[in-house]
Amino acid sequence: MMEELDTLEAKLAQLLERYLALRSENLRLRQQVIGLENTNKALSDRVAEARDRMESLFNKIPD
Repeated sequence: MMEELDTLEAKLAQLLERYLALRSENLRLRQQVIGLENTNKALSDRVAEARDRMESLFNKIPD
């Protein structure tokens, strides 16, 4: 009986360790996603600004 309890305790310890590691990784990945979303937004804004400037330049070209 004690051996079974020791085995169960070891498995629970492993499970808790894995849970904490995955939780930490999940937090890191969420932060990475936020950073990448911010970068994507900044790049999209730059593309839109460049497109607007190009359209402005095209409109200045005489027909």
